[in-house]
Amino acid sequence: MSSPLPMPSKRHAAAAEALAASPALPDAEDRTRDRVLGAVLENGPVSAAELGDLLGFTPAAVRRHLDHLERTGVIEVKRVAKAGGGAGRPARRYVLSSQGQSKLGDDYFNIARSALRRLQDIAGEESVRQYAEERFTELERRYAPEVEAAGEDITARAMALSKALNRDGYVSSAQSIEAKAPLPAEFSSVQLCQGHCPIQQLAAEFPVFCETETKVFSRLVGVDVRRLSTLAQGGHVCTTHIPTGRLAATVPPGAAAPAGNPYQESNNQQERP
Repeated sequence: MSSPLPMPSKRHAAAAEALAASPALPDAEDRTRDRVLGAVLENGPVSAAELGDLLGFTPAAVRRHLDHLERTGVIEVKRVAKAGGGAGRPARRYVLSSQGQSKLGDDYFNIARSALRRLQDIAGEESVRQYAEERFTELERRYAPEVEAAGEDITARAMALSKALNRDGYVSSAQSIEAKAPLPAEFSSVQLCQGHCPIQQLAAEFPVFCETETKVFSRLVGVDVRRLSTLAQGGHVCTTHIPTGRLAATVPPGAAAPAGNPYQESNNQQERP
């Protein structure tokens, strides 16, 4: 899950520098390590070979920097099943660790957490939900024209949503996944990933932020979406499954889905990493 509050992309570069900097290393080495860290943030889960191709580094150079970043706890290895689901050892992929995510988090987390706890004590849990809905309504209204301009094709709408999220600093990407025989085309989907959550710790304590964001995504793209993982619940990215084998059934920003609409409620699976 990501925050409804946008974070300029330039913070990523600054944060990466702060995370990877080491006074004992030459400046050139620092800058190279910053680039590796930034590439992991932007593209993770990503392999060492893929990082080498992206950055133009030799395998030995990439692995040297990855080993250092892993030792310092900023990144970690995820074992990912190889495409096609065949036999063999899972591939090694690098992602930002929870420590790295927390260092990139919101500087005002403690203040926000205290304020929400106080609001919940005084007015109950529903007050926190209302606050989350108000915050995400603003995001939904900003994104709606951009997503609507993509037309009724779900894939195009999902890509437009990803582009908007990425521009606001959520480190978003979207991958189209075509259904393979014997499955019909209706089983095709887009996997929307968000690699950064400025309020990850806040969302861990108040999962209503993840739930509300998921509903907003569903209304924007026009179909029921399913949350497969969130950073707040231990995932290495926030992953949203968006089925694409149908046309969009759009709902005005902030409005509830009409009665009888099969996409009224999102099927969240926040506990799955």
